[in-house]
Amino acid sequence: MKAITLQHPGGLDHLHLTDLADPGQPGPGEIRVAIHATSLNFHDLLVAKGAIPTADGRVLMADGAGVVEAVGAGVTEFKPGDHVVSGFFPQWPAGPAFQQVGDFAGTPGDGIDGFAAEYVVRPATAFTLAPRGWSHAEAATITTAGLTAWRALVGDAALKAGDTVLTLGTGGVSIIALQIAKAMGAQVIITSSSDEKLARARDLGADHGINYRQRPDWGSAVRELTAGRGVDHVIELGGPGTLAQSIEAVRVGGHISLIGVLTGRQGDVPTSLLMARQARLQGLIVGSRRQQQDYVAALEQTGIRPVIDRSFALHELAEAFRFQESGGHFGKVVVEW
Repeated sequence: MKAITLQHPGGLDHLHLTDLADPGQPGPGEIRVAIHATSLNFHDLLVAKGAIPTADGRVLMADGAGVVEAVGAGVTEFKPGDHVVSGFFPQWPAGPAFQQVGDFAGTPGDGIDGFAAEYVVRPATAFTLAPRGWSHAEAATITTAGLTAWRALVGDAALKAGDTVLTLGTGGVSIIALQIAKAMGAQVIITSSSDEKLARARDLGADHGINYRQRPDWGSAVRELTAGRGVDHVIELGGPGTLAQSIEAVRVGGHISLIGVLTGRQGDVPTSLLMARQARLQGLIVGSRRQQQDYVAALEQTGIRPVIDRSFALHELAEAFRFQESGGHFGKVVVEW
């Protein structure tokens, strides 16, 4: 079968379309899945570039969507023909995060082989059902970006109608967060360096857009838009380069989900302002299988569909990463085969 593997020392020039042995038939508790799509995330890019060390010859990609071809003994949750989507932490069925959920040892495309492959055989618990009627490319957006936004807003922040959400940028997590928040009756403020992207976000329901190049003090701009109160919840994707403004933007007693580190891994935190805001700053990495099942149920109920900017073929994965790295996308970048 065909797969995309990463050869040491890493880097986009070291991604190779490789012939690997077919994984065969599933054993007890396993399912065989024909994978048809994956979607790109910042974590995948870090692995592909060698910034996150992994095994030589690792099959890339955490997200995978496809069709069940066979089930092993004892599997009752799935049957051949079911459309399924992978989980980021297959070792996390439900409940609060625990030690093994932070080290990526079981994460596909990082600690174990991922889904840039034509076929996989995995434990049934490594997948959930995909939303009914979704394409494989759409379903592949759930694993990392979609579930992260869902957990941040619904699982951790307990978002409710009438709340105000600030989300940073117009990448995959941010656009999905916008869609979830609007479906739940919240107001949404979104930032971008592109007026064109802000206009597209308004078409999706964003109530306000702030161009952060024109307003470097966008935290103050958020407070102006909320009559000085600040927002109830911030989807913080930048990290140290944006956190100070996010703390400025959040209301007293509000919630900040620290999801991304696009501006670096270390930096100064205005602790006195955070204390004065009495805000909760919570780091998170994706979510559990149970949360993914809840998210799929919500997607089917609300009718939300992901925004896909561009699709590439499997052998074009390196090109897809380069497009992602350019920052020109709005929503998700996917690979289909």
